[in-house]
Amino acid sequence: MQAELLTIGDELLIGQIINTNSVWMAQKLNSIGVAVKQITTVSDQKESIIEAIDEALKRVDILLITGGLGPTKDDITKLALCQYFNVGLKKEEKVIAFIKTNFLKRGIAFLPVHEGQALILDNSDILFNHNGTAPGMWINHNGKIIVCMPGVPFEMKGIMVNEVLPRISKQFKLPFIIHNTIVVFGMPESDVADNIALVEDNLPEHIKLAYLPNFGMVRVRLSGTGANELKLRNEIDSYSSEIVRLLPSKHIGATNDFKLEEIIGQLMSAKNQTLAIAESCTGGYISHLITSVPGSSAYFIGSLIAYSYQVKTDMLGVSQQTLLAYGAVSEECVKEMVLGIKNKVNSDFAISTTGIAGPGGATNDKPIGTVWIAVAGPHGIETRKIMGNGERINVIERTAMVALDMLRHMILKN
Repeated sequence: MQAELLTIGDELLIGQIINTNSVWMAQKLNSIGVAVKQITTVSDQKESIIEAIDEALKRVDILLITGGLGPTKDDITKLALCQYFNVGLKKEEKVIAFIKTNFLKRGIAFLPVHEGQALILDNSDILFNHNGTAPGMWINHNGKIIVCMPGVPFEMKGIMVNEVLPRISKQFKLPFIIHNTIVVFGMPESDVADNIALVEDNLPEHIKLAYLPNFGMVRVRLSGTGANELKLRNEIDSYSSEIVRLLPSKHIGATNDFKLEEIIGQLMSAKNQTLAIAESCTGGYISHLITSVPGSSAYFIGSLIAYSYQVKTDMLGVSQQTLLAYGAVSEECVKEMVLGIKNKVNSDFAISTTGIAGPGGATNDKPIGTVWIAVAGPHGIETRKIMGNGERINVIERTAMVALDMLRHMILKN
C-alpha cells in the first residue's frame, strides 16, 4: 500500500517554513504498514493543486493533503478540490458550535468569516479537529482515499492520530514495515560499504539497505516489508547482527536508530555520571542537543557560552597569558576552558569548543573552519583540532558531532 503526501503553501516553497509535517506523517504511515512513494509541495494556486492531485491519484492509493484550509483568501484547497471532483460544499453545524464555544472561552468574537471553516465537500466525511477550527475531510473516490487536513502541525497531528491512521488500518489489509538502523562513527561511507558488501549483496528482494551519512557518522538502515511480522523482524535482526559482526566494534555507536546525544544520555545514565559544557564557536548548540533528550537533567549539570575573552577569563579561569600568546582558537585555550567548567561545577566529564565558524574572523594561520575541541574526564583531557568548511552552521554542526563522539569514546574508555 502506497501513499503520497501533498503539502500546499507558498511559505513552504520559499523556505519560510520547514516542511516538518511530511517527516512526521511518513513516520506514522510507515508504522502501520503504508509506504510513502512521493512527497510533493505546490503553491497556493488552484491550477497547481488540481494538477498535483490528478497526478498523485495515478500513482498511489492514498493521498494525504495538508494546508490551505484556513479562513483567508489565500486558502483555496477546498475550492480546488470542489473543482476537481465537481462537487459543492456542505455546512457542518457541529463545527460552528465547537468554534463558537472555543472562541467564547478565549474571549474571541465569532465573525461571519469563521463560518467558512465549517464547510466541507459534499462527497466527504468530516474528520473533526479538536485542536483548531478547520476540520479535515475523508474522501473515498473510485477506490482511492483522499485525506485533507490543516497545515498547522498541532492540528494535523491530532486528526492523523485520532481519525486518519485508525481509518486506514481498518479499511486496508496492510503489510508490516520494519526498519533497523546501525549507527557507525568514525568510518567513511565507502569503508562501511566495503566491510558489509557480503551482506548487502545477498539481501532478499523484500529487504533493502541504505546508507545515511552525516558529520563523522554513517547510519546503515535495513528496511523490510512482509506479511509475517515475527518472521520479518527475525530476518532484520539476523542481517543487522551480521553487519555489526563485520564492522570494527570501536566504530559501532548503536544498533538502533539513536541520535548521538541519545547515546551519550544512555551511557551517562547507566554509570550515574555528569556532564558540563563550555562553548565558544558552537554558541550553545551542543548543550541544545544534550537537553533535547528527555531525562537529561539527571546527568547534565549545565553549560556556559564563553564567547568573549572576558567571559573566558572571568568565568572559566583562562589565563590572559594564554590568550595573548596563543589566542582563543588554540589547544592551550580549549584545555583551560574544559578544566574551568569541569572544576567550576565538579562534573565527571566536560566538553569545550573554540574556533572560527565564519564568515569573518579568519587569519592566515587560522582559516574559517578551524576549531579546537577538548573533552575532560576522570583520567585526563583529550583534544582535537578539526578543519571544517562550508557555511557557518556546517562548522557548528560538525564540531558538535565530533565533540560528542569524543565524549562517547572517553566514557567507554573510562
